[in-house]
Amino acid sequence: MSEDAFNMSIRKFLKEVGVTSQRKIEETVRDGQIAGKRLKVRMTLTAEGAALNHVVDGEIELP
Repeated sequence: MSEDAFNMSIRKFLKEVGVTSQRKIEETVRDGQIAGKRLKVRMTLTAEGAALNHVVDGEIELP
């Protein structure tokens, strides 16, 4: 696989993760399932067959 194809494959995956994650967060907030002014979130990235385990923690300010 070329470096360009590899890069595009990663970008496609990350775009799907970003778009679908945003939708899920928005749905959760709209449904009133959140109490408070901030939503604590965590995204965990793993890869089958690889020693990849990357965790990103964050907070989202609510309207």
